[in-house]
Amino acid sequence: MSEPDRPLSERPLAGRVCLVAGASRGLGRGIARALGEAGATVIVTGRSSEAGAHTDNRPETFEDTAREVEAAGGKGHPYRCDHTDEREVDGLVSWCLRRFGRLDCVVDAVWGGNEGYDGVRYPDGSAFGAPFWRRPVARLGQSFESGVYAQLLLARAVAPAMVQMRKGLIVTVSFDTQAGYLGDVFYDLAKAAMNRLTLAMAAELKPFGVTALGLSPGHVLTERVRDAGMAAETTETPLYAGRAVAALLADAEVSRHAGQVLHVADLARDYRFTDRDGSQPERFTIPSR
Repeated sequence: MSEPDRPLSERPLAGRVCLVAGASRGLGRGIARALGEAGATVIVTGRSSEAGAHTDNRPETFEDTAREVEAAGGKGHPYRCDHTDEREVDGLVSWCLRRFGRLDCVVDAVWGGNEGYDGVRYPDGSAFGAPFWRRPVARLGQSFESGVYAQLLLARAVAPAMVQMRKGLIVTVSFDTQAGYLGDVFYDLAKAAMNRLTLAMAAELKPFGVTALGLSPGHVLTERVRDAGMAAETTETPLYAGRAVAALLADAEVSRHAGQVLHVADLARDYRFTDRDGSQPERFTIPSR
């Protein structure tokens, strides 16, 4: 293991090139910032741009995130990409390889399954956790497109370069499904499929020295959660997951985690990092009904 408890000021990821997909806000932004703290060069992507439309009419942009990476001590590069569009994803990866020559770590934090959710209901009138027979089925398609499909498009685009280099780390932000039902049929199905895809990717990439794994955060204080008035229910900030990714990337033996869905809380204790306030929040589990 490569000194997980070294101070962040020593920039253990200086010279590493990372791509964080879905970094306009939320977990993606926190992960990008943490990689910047560790000195990495970070390409941050999203659809919400200063120069164009914003998803869900939210104010955050991926350009903001790139500036946060710079302020934290890394090098931030913004790039607009719709990660459900194969041509745009392929174009993004081609640009990264031309510009930087390689990608050491790719983090998929894309998730549009909650677009339009106001903390109570989705635009179709249904609530999170409503019985499956009362849910419009179209929501499942949106969850799978912005989850599983986006995950596959990005991994498929970056895998050839990593396989050629015989090294690389692919991290998918998901949620562990091993403990049981996640409380909402569409959320549960999408996360279970994403975790299974991570397992499959890991099996096929491991012989080439490339590691694919999943990351399971707690109840995160994202901008959307804060604005929905749910801040008091959260357990951690997006930076906690970001520091988990930074620790994994700095670990020369990260391949031992291939195919697993790792809890941020467990990694915090293994690698000795903390959340923004210096605490180490425990594992979060969705309360049973």
